[in-house]
Amino acid sequence: MSLETMRPNPTWDAASYEAAVETLTAHNDELRYKIWGGDWCKDCRALLPDFGAALEAAAVPDDRIEEFALDEDKQGPGVEEYDIELIPTIVVEDDDGREITRFVEEEDVPPAVWIAAELESALS
Repeated sequence: MSLETMRPNPTWDAASYEAAVETLTAHNDELRYKIWGGDWCKDCRALLPDFGAALEAAAVPDDRIEEFALDEDKQGPGVEEYDIELIPTIVVEDDDGREITRFVEEEDVPPAVWIAAELESALS
């Protein structure tokens, strides 16, 4: 099941987030994005369309993006395994399944910006 909220925001301006898009692009074939959210969730509706647009701008292949739709009790696939409590949560892993970073709804910057900064420090 996919998330409607991951449908890229058509008004998102990649040029305004050039550094984040460049970082995501540089790693677009070596990382996997696991995204937990709910189309019913206000924070997901606010944050995920722009993140979907950032992944699209970075040409991240669809097979490197997994979306997990949770119910209103925040139950669904991978919740226990990945210790998901707040949504949206985005876990970035390498091809060996090692977690590189995790964005959780309470961060104070957009997911693409936060994840790109984390990737820069973790992978440099």
